[in-house]
Amino acid sequence: MTFKNERIDQNVYSQGEVDKWVYSTCGLCSVGCGLYVAVKDDKVVGVKGNGDDPINRGRLGPKGENQWHANNAPDRLKTPMIRNASGELEPASWEDAMQLVVDKAKQSLEEKGRNSVSIYSTGQGFFEDYYTIAKVGRAGLQTHLLDANTRLCTATVEFALLQSFGADGTPASFDDIDEADTLMLFGHNVAESGTVLFERIMERKVRTGKPYIIAVDPRKTLTAREADLHLQLKPGSNLPLMNGLINELIEQDKVDKDFVQAHTVGYEKMKESVKGWTLEKTSESTGIPEDQLKEFYRVMCDTPSLVSTTLQGAFQSAEATKACVAINNFHLIRGLIGKPGCGPLHTAGQPSSSANRTAGGVGTYPAHRNPTNPVHMKEMAQLWNVDQDSLPAGPEKGIEEIITHIEKEEVGFFWNIGTNPLVSLPNRNRIKKALDNVFVVVQDPFLTETSAVADVILPVAMWGEKEGTMENADRTVTISRKAAEPPEGVRSDFEILVDFARRMEFKDRDGQPLVDYSTPEECFEEFKGITKGRPCDMTGITYERLEKLNGMRWPVPDEKSTGTPRLYSDFKFHTKVDDVQVFGKDQFTGRALSKEEFQEIGAEGRAILHETYHLPPFEQPNDQYPMWLTTGRSVWHWHTRTKTARAPMLHMAAPNNYVEIHTEDARELGIVQGEVIRISSPRGEIEVPARIGETVQKGLLFVPFHFGNLEKKESANNLTNDFVDPISKQPTYKQSACKIEKIRNAHEVKADESLEEIASHYGMTAKELRAANNLSAPYEIEMGTTIEVPASVINTPIQPYIPQR
Repeated sequence: MTFKNERIDQNVYSQGEVDKWVYSTCGLCSVGCGLYVAVKDDKVVGVKGNGDDPINRGRLGPKGENQWHANNAPDRLKTPMIRNASGELEPASWEDAMQLVVDKAKQSLEEKGRNSVSIYSTGQGFFEDYYTIAKVGRAGLQTHLLDANTRLCTATVEFALLQSFGADGTPASFDDIDEADTLMLFGHNVAESGTVLFERIMERKVRTGKPYIIAVDPRKTLTAREADLHLQLKPGSNLPLMNGLINELIEQDKVDKDFVQAHTVGYEKMKESVKGWTLEKTSESTGIPEDQLKEFYRVMCDTPSLVSTTLQGAFQSAEATKACVAINNFHLIRGLIGKPGCGPLHTAGQPSSSANRTAGGVGTYPAHRNPTNPVHMKEMAQLWNVDQDSLPAGPEKGIEEIITHIEKEEVGFFWNIGTNPLVSLPNRNRIKKALDNVFVVVQDPFLTETSAVADVILPVAMWGEKEGTMENADRTVTISRKAAEPPEGVRSDFEILVDFARRMEFKDRDGQPLVDYSTPEECFEEFKGITKGRPCDMTGITYERLEKLNGMRWPVPDEKSTGTPRLYSDFKFHTKVDDVQVFGKDQFTGRALSKEEFQEIGAEGRAILHETYHLPPFEQPNDQYPMWLTTGRSVWHWHTRTKTARAPMLHMAAPNNYVEIHTEDARELGIVQGEVIRISSPRGEIEVPARIGETVQKGLLFVPFHFGNLEKKESANNLTNDFVDPISKQPTYKQSACKIEKIRNAHEVKADESLEEIASHYGMTAKELRAANNLSAPYEIEMGTTIEVPASVINTPIQPYIPQR
């Protein structure tokens, strides 16, 4: 059961009544709230929630309510731009811009080969965009270098699911959260990253007392404050926590032996890998007190139903895939999967990152086909009517690997669609240096930080100005109808991709156009045919049914089906050799397994229990960089603020970046509230004001990653390391080593000058100045004494947000 009552949230700015309300889906986080777009004079002027949509029953989060402002931003790009011989971007015609794009793509293919062209896309597009990227990229350009910022968001989801179950697609759904006795939010600050889902959880909690909520997070987030049990673990200790839990389950003899015997393989090896993770060892490794661990063990080992969600705290950490696989292992050995209120629900950050994986715009081929299985490659060749030998095969290439290929001068053409890597990628200085030396196409509605390295910029339509389908975090496919025309001279991503395919003259085996559809709906009809018989079968989905039913969870194998609330209710998994999406990877090195190695596992339709031996994070605090740094989201902003910074309310709520520091650390270092401090790592530095409190644990700093102005020293990704998980290739943003430096001026005390007078001169209070110099009150300073004065103090209040309204 979803929300008991509807509540229609609305945010509209219009002189007089709106002209029409158009059916759509929120284009920000991965919850996928249903809404209607307000249109006045053919402009998007607001939104209101859809009370009939079971996801949200009309509710909208602060970002969702304000997303439409960006459509009307005065700095929208309305014409293509080309960098001239002087290095300046200047307006150009679509004809000139597209011809240059085509010429440079052809030049790169001719000079460097077919894997010299890369497309790096987004998690905020439509199925139709992603499928066209897959077709154009794989069968047209014949490149293997397709990836998206889903690599930063949900790559670990994909590979944790592939390792355990053989195919993508999260087993549980939001419906299961409504039924679960226990909910474990593992590295998932849902109150800030998916506000409406958190409201849904808490509405049931207030009404029924369920679920028992466990929050696993090194910070006391909004989510953790509402939890029944907050496990505030040390950075990099996700896997030790799960290993300790599984070992305790085994020691207590609470394993569902019948389920394990009938439906899994690999139990003995898995059991051996967690052996020795006693209560004491787990407490020492995680920093969680033993009494809290005992309560955790009690609840998790006895609960009759359990949903475990994960997000970036799990995905962007050391041993990311192993930790998520350990969560899968726990569900399997307790038999808590495929049943109401049960299953892992590895979520997503973006509105449609799951769709990019399903459509094949990233590592695998469309509809979860295996790029290392000749059987699947033959199917794709037949479906696309191309030669099998022309399709690039092999394990996926993540964006960090693509950057390495660029650095080696093996890539000549980099097409960036709907993402902002010069803010979002780790070790940003390295990324800029690489992209400065390759031909870059940027496809975006605005001039972003990445525009600084663009050779061509293509202005695109935004949410509300185009039509297409998305897939949210729990496999629900939704539709967004076109509400208004984009600004004159602006095209949609879909139109640009189709035009590119036409200009490149991509043909199939019969000499017909490779891309022969011209509308998003025609594209979706082709794509759903590709899904027939696959785990993500969408044969029964149509645009009309998506609107009528307010979304449908795949698989939807025929027109009688209305969707599938949870996977594996028959306990049959996609692990037969010619069904599996990939043949898996080595749990420690990330090496792709061969078909023969996968067959030796002997899964044959059963889930796979993997070993989860622990290896500490590669980078640790040390004498030079003694503190941990972690990054994450704020409730008020989205990704790199391309949209949310243009919404007045959201920008005013959080206009500047900051660093969270524990009260004791601040006291020891003499840092005062709002003081601008320098944080540096082996990769770079930033200067941001301090927010002092108890949200972070001692020895840990937290910096939101949203801010990335190239002229301001505030980007968290100047600091983050670019180590990646060996299996998912997802960067480990959550654990970097750093240090703090105070930025101070010296003030020599003059005769008869009081501390209060000095403080007032610098816009501070005497109490703050005493704290900055570790002076105890009362304190009489003497003439000639030199005291330190913070070079800058910035008030950094953030508007409070109450998740339940």
